[in-house]
Order: sequence, then C-alpha cells, then structure tokens
Amino acid sequence: MTDPWVALEPGADPVERVRILRRAHKAFTEAGTVPRPVRSVVAESWRRSARAGVVPDGTARVELMDGDLGAYRAEHPLARVMPLFRELMGTFAADGEHLLAVCDAQGRLLWVEGHPATRRQAGRMNFVPGARWSETSVGTNAPGTAVAVDRPVQVFAAEHFFHRVQPWTCAAAPVHDPRTGRLLGAVDITGGDGLAHPHSLGFVQAVARAAESQLALLAPPRATSDSVELSALGRDEAQLVALGRKVRLSRRHSEILVLLARHPEGLTGDELLCALYEDESVTPVTLRAELTRLRRLLGPGLLASRPYRLTALVESDVAVVERRLGTGAVMAAASAYAGPLLPGSQAPAVVRLRRRLADGLRMALIARRDPDLLADWAHAPWGEEDLDVWRALAAVRPTAAVRARLNALEAELSARLPAELSTGLPRSAHPAWARPVRQSDQRTSATSSQRRRS
Repeated sequence: MTDPWVALEPGADPVERVRILRRAHKAFTEAGTVPRPVRSVVAESWRRSARAGVVPDGTARVELMDGDLGAYRAEHPLARVMPLFRELMGTFAADGEHLLAVCDAQGRLLWVEGHPATRRQAGRMNFVPGARWSETSVGTNAPGTAVAVDRPVQVFAAEHFFHRVQPWTCAAAPVHDPRTGRLLGAVDITGGDGLAHPHSLGFVQAVARAAESQLALLAPPRATSDSVELSALGRDEAQLVALGRKVRLSRRHSEILVLLARHPEGLTGDELLCALYEDESVTPVTLRAELTRLRRLLGPGLLASRPYRLTALVESDVAVVERRLGTGAVMAAASAYAGPLLPGSQAPAVVRLRRRLADGLRMALIARRDPDLLADWAHAPWGEEDLDVWRALAAVRPTAAVRARLNALEAELSARLPAELSTGLPRSAHPAWARPVRQSDQRTSATSSQRRRS
C-alpha cells in the first residue's frame, strides 16, 4: 500500500479485504497480535483502544442531550462553519446515502446529518449528536481516530474496533483554529464501502481546509492594540498572536509573558527575578537583557517598564481554563486544556501555576466522575501516572485494562515509597510536573519578599 492513511489501494477487492480484516480483528482481540495486512495506523489505534479498556462488543454513550447539547453546540467554534459543511457535503451525503458528521476535539458528535434511512441505521449504534466517539470510548473510528492522531484518516469496515460499526466505512479530517493552531474537532463522512475510495479522504481533507479558511475570514485579526492571544498549555515554547502576527517564543520569554499576562498591573524587576529564577545568584542585568530581547521580538509599544507590564490585554489559554473551571464548566475546561503549562519550565512561579491549574482540573474531573473525561486525562501523556485519576476511573469503569494499569501504578508507588521516606523526599502519586513546590521554591518566595522590602 502506497498511502497508509487510505483504506484500500486501487484495484483491491473490498470483499476479500473485509474477510482478511475480520480474521485479523479476531486474532487481535483473542491474542493481542496484529497480522498483516492491517495498516499501521489501524494497528496502533487498536492497541490504544485496548489499553483504554474498550471492548469490541460495547456501545457508544450519549453524553449530551436536549438543552445541554444545544447550548454546547451554539458556543462551539465549528458552529460558525456548519453552513459551509452543509453546502460542500450535504448534497453528497444525501444523494449517496451517507452521513455528514462533525465532532469536537474530544470526539463528541455535535452534528450528524444526511440521508434519513442512513441516520436511522446509524442511530442504532448511537452514532448520533451528543454521543462520545473518541478512541478511548468506542475504539478505532474515523472521527475519533482523526482527533487522536490529528491527521485525516479512513477507517474501512472491520478496521473499526466495535463489532457493530464494522459494516460501515468513514473518512474524517481534523479542523484547527487558524489563528492558534488548536484542534477544534473533525469533519466526517460515514456510509458504505464506496467511501473507501481515496477520493473520499481527499474530499474531507479539502472540506476541513476550507473550514479553516472560512474561520480565518469570520474572525480576521483586529488592527487594535487589544488583539493579543497567548497559547502556553501543552507546549514548552508559547505562541503569541498579536495584530495577526504569530510569534514563537523561547522558553524564558514564554515564562515572562505567562507571568505578565496574569499580572496586568505589572511586576517589578525584583518580582520577576524571583518568579523566574531558582538560582539566587542571577543578577538583574540578566533579566534586563532578556526583557530587551523580548521587547525587540514583540515590536514597539507592547512591553512597558517600571513596572514591567503588557500594554494590551492578553487572552491566554490558561485564563480560559481557569474561567471555565470557576463557573463549573468542567467539560469545557477539559476541552480547552491542551496539556500542562510550559511543562519543561522550572521557573518557580510557573511551576506553582502549572500545579494549581492541573490539580484544579483533575480534582474537578474526579468529582464529576465522568468515565470518558477521566479516561481522556488518564490516557493523556500527563495523566499516565496520575494514581488518583486512575483510581477514580477504576471506580466508574472497572475494566480489566483499567484495573491492570491501576494495580501497576500502586505497585510502583509501594516500591518507591521506602526510598522516598529514606531520602526525605515528598510522597506524591502525581507526575513530576504536578508535584508540590520544592523547599527551594519556598526559599525563593521568601527572598522575593526580602528584596521588595529592601
């Protein structure tokens, strides 16, 4: 096969391929092996599905209904391009007895439209608006896998992980925010074997690109000083969008802007020095040099001094998550959380903020007890060792895979505990980025107070 993202190469017999795939799927579910000719993208998705505890005879769960679904859809960025999706794909879906589907970045179906008879058939497997079709919920499928790998993908027949979905074929492509690059969701075409043609994959990919272009036109960069957006979650180097210009920042500059965005009133040089540097021997000259370079990078007028402050109001992804958590919108907060804040940063103030934000969200997820939201966190890179979340997930989704992972984590903690006690290190079941502030952080805070008094 020349393109691993295309389900069938030209000239392949779909009937024969279905028979081969069914045998391969059975071999995987019984023995955990993936024989040829299963595509690598499908084999990796099967493995992720199994690790998430998905079973082939399961059913998708409907999470949002009625007013909740309507409110969530109305606020979702992809609502603005639904007319475009309908214009480009609606007739094709209706005439071909297919379905047009749009999901969010967590794999929740927001819209499912198309041929009425096909919609009724899809409804029997809960392929309906409000249902969760992420890989961690239903296994391999085009919209769920597209948002999982952030790539356009086809899934043909028995490549689906769920047995009841294997009569279907689908192709989906992710859609991103054109200004920040953040994943918004995916657009999908679902139907029969005819969709295994390479053209269907190219079609949804072209529709996704058209949607991104439309989003850019609907929200053009504002030529004013208050148009500044900062993305710092899940990345070591933040991205700043100011006046339509994208700027990728160094780690130190990322830390400075994260802190200044949280303090619109400004920070003195001493306050910034203590917030950024664990080493007390770092001099103010070093910080001033960093700020000079940052001012040149940002352009004139955005970074002021005495105290150091941003002259424009900055909207950061950190603030978005905090606001949504503050209003109890846990699902929306989880959707906006792209990962730990500047995960490689050791700046004391950033470490504290990173921990507070992550702990606030994870505790909200644990309290909500939603198995899919917990599974999303547990299977993300930052949640793989989060013992509290795995315990909460095991309580609401006690599959063999979840219990096995929980047992392994608890065994690791038991083995590590004597060493931690003997060295005096703090006990923690959290990943390194979420551990408590070190004593050196506390000393730095104390030094900050002394400098301010002086």
